[in-house]
Amino acid sequence: MLKRLPMVELLMAAEVIALAKDHYERLTIDDRRRLVSLLKTAKGRPSRLSPDQQAELQAIVAKAAPRHFAATAVDKLSPVPVPSSVKRRIAGRAAAPEKPDVSR
Repeated sequence: MLKRLPMVELLMAAEVIALAKDHYERLTIDDRRRLVSLLKTAKGRPSRLSPDQQAELQAIVAKAAPRHFAATAVDKLSPVPVPSSVKRRIAGRAAAPEKPDVSR
């Protein structure tokens, strides 16, 4: 199957996988386990989750910074440079990188 996949597409898929791994690892081990459990329960259908489970899933996914993931993926996969204003719009204002605390 991979023999027919062009190298560029293979590299792009690898970039997205690596990026997804980085965002998945932002979650605590308990959140990761719960995420997998909820995904297994849902089986691709949100209606299989109770409203409380849906809210829990939303909260866990939010911790992985999905908007930042999308902005980074667009930046990495775009064949041309993506303007900063577009990346900020995709990522949303709340998803800006945190500034280190320099107060002493």
